[in-house]
Amino acid sequence: MTVPNTSLFINGEWRPSSTGATFEVRNPANGKVVGTAASASEEDCKAAIEAAALAFQSWENSPLSLRRDIVLKASEILASDEYKEKVMTAVMEETSANSETVIFNHAGPINELRHFAGATTRLKGEAFVSGIPGGQVFAQRRALGVVFSIAPWNAPIGLTIRATALPIICGNTVVLKCSEVSPRTQAVVAEIFEKAGLPKGVLNFIATSREDSPPRVAQIIAHPAVRKINFTGSDRVGKIIAAEAAKYLKPCVLELGGKSPVIVLEDADIPRAARAITSSAVLHCGQICMSTERVIIQKGVADALISELKSLFKQVRAGDPLSDPSVSMGALFTESSAENVISMIKEAVESGAKVLLGDLTRQGAILQPHIVADVRPGMRLWERESFGPVVALTVVDTIDDAVNAANASDYSLVAGVWTENVHTAFDVASRIRAGCTNINGPTIHVEWMRGHRGLGGSTGYGHFSIEEWTDLRMMVLHPAKEPPYLVTSRLNGA
Repeated sequence: MTVPNTSLFINGEWRPSSTGATFEVRNPANGKVVGTAASASEEDCKAAIEAAALAFQSWENSPLSLRRDIVLKASEILASDEYKEKVMTAVMEETSANSETVIFNHAGPINELRHFAGATTRLKGEAFVSGIPGGQVFAQRRALGVVFSIAPWNAPIGLTIRATALPIICGNTVVLKCSEVSPRTQAVVAEIFEKAGLPKGVLNFIATSREDSPPRVAQIIAHPAVRKINFTGSDRVGKIIAAEAAKYLKPCVLELGGKSPVIVLEDADIPRAARAITSSAVLHCGQICMSTERVIIQKGVADALISELKSLFKQVRAGDPLSDPSVSMGALFTESSAENVISMIKEAVESGAKVLLGDLTRQGAILQPHIVADVRPGMRLWERESFGPVVALTVVDTIDDAVNAANASDYSLVAGVWTENVHTAFDVASRIRAGCTNINGPTIHVEWMRGHRGLGGSTGYGHFSIEEWTDLRMMVLHPAKEPPYLVTSRLNGA
């Protein structure tokens, strides 16, 4: 049986690698080959950058209405039944996602595109009086140039659109590198933009094998035409990319890991809190940067919350969504990832933690959900993102203890707090060091009008906003009447 092949998309043309190199894509739940993809060569990457640089010369000056209409058309195409089926088939085969991830890979991205199309109304400048008498200053937001975007596999449509659409709306051109896990899914973004009428060269799509990725990424970052890099993924790889960009003093937007804490106070709605925690812990097997990983419980409600969590977690079943659509979640993206989660739990147990639910086994990359109690700072299960269906619990006495525990982390993306007292809620939320704290809601939540950002550390920095994809450039109109210039005003004949 022939499996789908994903080509490169360079300068408006779908084509194979110049070397003919390809790599296989396997379903993580069953190990079967579900596709192949062209692996871009050094020559292909150079061609993609040059195409983007050439396209920038005209795209930078394109009417805002044209950009808006193209992005709206892309949204319309993605919203079709044809593309819903295409996206969900690809994402389930490549990443073992189940149907519930449609929010990140179809429904959400449709609105995301519409939101980005509306951003054209915010591409404005300003004018003000100069410090020089009679002068005027004009400030404009102008595109940067070629943006290098690296988008991950865990929400392949939504995160690929975020990495490309707003830079394009701002007048930049993009070289997009997909994950080797999900090339067919992510290529859909290039396809819908092509069908929407995006001029050739504005968006270029490349894939590389895992082995070829490091040299190709370094090559693209080093190219003089590339002005900025954005990367969503692990902090380990983020550090490598940031170090590579630092060689050329190129700025980055890095959204990296998460270790979302949720504080549950004694006056919280315990059943509702348990449902939200469970949802955000096991959705997509916990492979979301906003997944709930740490639960900090005030002592008075610890037994009640733990009982509710165990009851809910017991009903969650992992398996292969392609062969059994009734499973709650699929496999982790690799067997090594599943093994890493088990290793983290075992290390915590050796240091005094207790497994309340789960058997510390896996079937390939399939891992059932786990609850681990008495986890504390210093344990890897507390310190590092697990990217798996596991929550680490700790019990505290006071609100201050809870806030201190939440902040005992190098991650800073999102958090949560549960309490019925609105004043307590805002007090606690304001003290948690996170880009976004959800009050009485799940940690997996995005406000499209603002988005998330890390506050540094293992969550990274920067923001997917107009300000990140434009330069603010000033033009100063000096007065018609010549003022005295320093030095020359004292020269004879001047």
